[in-house]
Amino acid sequence: MSDQVTVAGLVATTPRHLVTQDGLPITSFRLASSHRKFDRNQNKWIDGETNWFTVTTFRQLAINSAGSVAKGDRVIVTGKLRVRDWDNGERAGTSVEIEADGLGHDMTWGSSVFTRTVLVREPEPEEAAEVEEEVAEPELVGAGKRR
Repeated sequence: MSDQVTVAGLVATTPRHLVTQDGLPITSFRLASSHRKFDRNQNKWIDGETNWFTVTTFRQLAINSAGSVAKGDRVIVTGKLRVRDWDNGERAGTSVEIEADGLGHDMTWGSSVFTRTVLVREPEPEEAAEVEEEVAEPELVGAGKRR
């Protein structure tokens, strides 16, 4: 199963960040999402059932989320939903995972400060040659002028 979902919830575990041997950054954490509803009989808000998700981020999103998201934060996650049955011989169950395409703080619960990530790209071979030429032949300002 693979569907696009958006889930709001509480980061329930400290995000775990790692980089694979191939250099792929990955950050993951558990997300608890409870739906609150107003109970007219009790005249108060009550929590419904809690849904648990494992959220996984990759590449630049993994790097940014590792430095921005902490246990206890309220976040909104958008991504691909994956539901998988598992069996390790002793126990069996179902895991519900979100492969995140987007992740951010839920502004309903607080404020946040955004810092744009500066992406560095390698110059194309032609661009690198132009830069080397400019460095090799510096422009002389005011050269050849007489007073």
